[in-house]
Amino acid sequence: MTAISVRALRKRYRDVEAVKGVNLEIEYGEVFAILGPNGAGKTTTVEILAGHRHRDGGEVSVLGADPWQAGSQWRREVGIVLQDAADAGELTVAETVGHFARYYPDARHPRDVIAMVGLTEHARRRVRRLSGGQRRRLDVAVGVVGRPRLLFLDEPTTGLDPQARLKFWDLIRSLTADGTTILLTTHYLEEAEALADRVAIITAGRVVAEGTPATIGGRDRQVATVSWFDGTTTQQVRTDDPARVVGELVSTLGGPVPALTVSRPSLDDVYFELIGAQS
Repeated sequence: MTAISVRALRKRYRDVEAVKGVNLEIEYGEVFAILGPNGAGKTTTVEILAGHRHRDGGEVSVLGADPWQAGSQWRREVGIVLQDAADAGELTVAETVGHFARYYPDARHPRDVIAMVGLTEHARRRVRRLSGGQRRRLDVAVGVVGRPRLLFLDEPTTGLDPQARLKFWDLIRSLTADGTTILLTTHYLEEAEALADRVAIITAGRVVAEGTPATIGGRDRQVATVSWFDGTTTQQVRTDDPARVVGELVSTLGGPVPALTVSRPSLDDVYFELIGAQS
């Protein structure tokens, strides 16, 4: 069984069809990233899969159950970090995490979770006094305190500075090492490339490409650029067979090729090409 199976998912808001027949298969233990511009249908899809929003059509199975009809046992196995999370501003960080820990039979110790998200120094601070980035870390702490089998992360690093974002990436890697399945939406393409086993690009409510970060959109098959320094200037050749070009350079020069690089289109290039084609 897959952790998440989605067939022909649809959702309409009055005259706007936000999700138009999305299909997804996400394996247990996988980090799966959904990329797309604002209004593409990413958050609506996540909310439906997490049981927070009713769908208008399609079939959805999450951890073997329909999320809209699933009971309390299912909910104990799912962690959620949505874009907009309400909090009790007068509670401290420690009180907030401790409160949510009591909902789960095998919760992580609140102190350990607070350390995981880098809020130890702020454990006694009231939530209303946290910065935006610190509140986002608290959202993540609440999402993981129950040891979820499946974790939904909707734009989890928005508002985090670069150093905090890298620490968050380490947290994701530690969770996946423990077997947690993670569905991630993000606007940061380098985040998807660093963390995701597979990626889907959604625009205008439809999945337009799916694959590993290295192969999505035929990225691995696109023309490569071979660059090197010939002693005077930097030379470049675009080719479908970079191995052949490099071999010829090595043979011609009789040894290592100075400043040799071989590059293909980046994930950014593929992403903007795909969403541009659909706009």
